[in-house]
Amino acid sequence: MSTLERTYGDGKRAPPVKVLSGQLRAAGIRGAADSGEGYMIRAGRGRSLRVSLVWMQGTVMEVQLDRNTVLLMDETGTFAVQGVNNIPKGKPCLLPGKYVMVMGVVQAVSMEPVIRAVKMADLSEFAALHRQMWKLEVEELQQVLA
Repeated sequence: MSTLERTYGDGKRAPPVKVLSGQLRAAGIRGAADSGEGYMIRAGRGRSLRVSLVWMQGTVMEVQLDRNTVLLMDETGTFAVQGVNNIPKGKPCLLPGKYVMVMGVVQAVSMEPVIRAVKMADLSEFAALHRQMWKLEVEELQQVLA
């Protein structure tokens, strides 16, 4: 069963967890991401949280459509997003300087985290507000989940 098909006992799909790239960079492996076990991140206050399907936000730094990849940067560093050519309506987001959200499956967590995109959306219209609120949103959700 893929991570996207993993469900709770009541049949509902597990929601994506909002994370920062720095949390993935420091993550520990808890089994293969596709196994549904995912990666363990520090969720603050000494708590850990298992993630595999994530929601991230950042500024597009580099676009490599021939490699099906974009490089994004949030306030804690850069991360790569793969599979961008397969995202419906995703192409308008793929311009350097755009502020975007990406939902996807964690593929790697080392020096530069890698996410396989499932959804992307352009948040540039209110980028200043989204950037300002993002870290607070991440912290709040992780406190609730951890």
